[in-house]
Amino acid sequence: MSLKPFISTAARHTVSRAAQAFRHNTKPPARRLYASISAADLQFGQPLHETHPHLLQPGEITPGISAIEYAQRRSNLAVKLPKNAIAIIAASDIKYRSGSVFYEFHQDPNFYYLTGFNEPEALAIIEKTGEGASHNFHLYNRPKDLHAELWDGARSGNQAALDVFNADETGDINRVHTILPKIVEHASTVYTDIKSATARSSAFSRFFFGPASKSDGFAKIVEAAKVIPLQPILNELRVIKSDSEIVLMRKAGQDSSRAFTEAMRQPFPTEKALADSLDYKFKVNGCDGPAYVPVVAGGKNGLSIHYVRNDDVLSSRDGELVLVDAGGEYGGYITDITRTWPINGRFSAAQKDLYEAILKVQRSCVSMSRVSANISLDKLHNIAETSLKNELKHLGFDMSGNSIRELFPHHLGHYIGLEVHDVPGYPRNGPLRAGQCITIEPGIYVPHDDRWPSHFRGIGIRIEDSVCVQEEGPLMLTPEAVKEVVDIEALR
Repeated sequence: MSLKPFISTAARHTVSRAAQAFRHNTKPPARRLYASISAADLQFGQPLHETHPHLLQPGEITPGISAIEYAQRRSNLAVKLPKNAIAIIAASDIKYRSGSVFYEFHQDPNFYYLTGFNEPEALAIIEKTGEGASHNFHLYNRPKDLHAELWDGARSGNQAALDVFNADETGDINRVHTILPKIVEHASTVYTDIKSATARSSAFSRFFFGPASKSDGFAKIVEAAKVIPLQPILNELRVIKSDSEIVLMRKAGQDSSRAFTEAMRQPFPTEKALADSLDYKFKVNGCDGPAYVPVVAGGKNGLSIHYVRNDDVLSSRDGELVLVDAGGEYGGYITDITRTWPINGRFSAAQKDLYEAILKVQRSCVSMSRVSANISLDKLHNIAETSLKNELKHLGFDMSGNSIRELFPHHLGHYIGLEVHDVPGYPRNGPLRAGQCITIEPGIYVPHDDRWPSHFRGIGIRIEDSVCVQEEGPLMLTPEAVKEVVDIEALR
């Protein structure tokens, strides 16, 4: 039975038909009206406006992102493909912790970016059919299955791939091995990042990620084709955020920043207690959940860049700092924040001197995160290194040789978006462009070594904000997380 007469309210059909217009370079058809039924009778594998109007607005496929924007993304990809080429993108599979106990599902970022479809075991194909943006969108997914849905919850099904997600072609993912060879055979070039791997669980994963020697696997199907990595093309599209994406990242930043400031107001007995409080506050403030495993590092633990054990005590008696690197996620988009503050609420003289030196450099680098500065992330990193080196000299550090690389061992920043380290492999040596979202995170980590002034040894400080590059000035995505010494100390 077609879902279209049931789910296609006037708003959804206007969006769906407009999305098709993007795909085939035509003007949107005139608005048509269709019958609808109660949203309570609709069952899909993810929230939709019809079923979850408290989460999505009319026309949205995922929070804040409309069906039209997803269609435009696919059209933008099609423009970059040569004639008769195809792009093949696989969804993530369910990953199991043990036995039948699974981890929380997280969709493949490229698949999510192009489809908004948030279920496992699915395949998207963008098939270039002519000039410009002309293409067909294939979405193969799991069919409706009453028995499976009794255990695992609703699936969207194949008809929804057409009616909701605006695919031109769909089918049972379990039959894709019979469909894909013909599509690949007629393609001039295959763009994909699907790789072989072993030890996967489902038939879906065994087909796409199984050993290359398998006669019925994906590797066998494409072995005679001209295969080119898709990631570089998608990086070019994903690295520039739309207005809708920036709104989502600002919300994630605001909700997360407020959680940070709330955490600074109170003492916590352990790193775990602080981590759990942030996780809770992210969600209560409006995020879907944490964007990544947080760093909550008290005292000497702050010297490890990615310390994530979070199992030590936080002693206010020792006058130590706690370094917290965490952030929330909303609608698939993340924020990335680091703050360092005194466990007892008051900086010591040495902590304050080092903290303000790092903060000075961080503020300066944030201010240069704009198009008019004509600067790259790599150049910003070099500026940060030089500035930190000068600041440390003033504090009595011997900065001869390669000292700065020992005290500041990581890069100043990275791209953010659907991933914490977004657009993997995208270079950091090009001038920053409007719509790029980045982190600015200088840090100094002073080991217990006689080379360094004794009163700074064992101190690790990092200050990080998420920033959106604009023409004349940066848009701060995380300003609600206080970072001035006076503001931090005023919270207690």
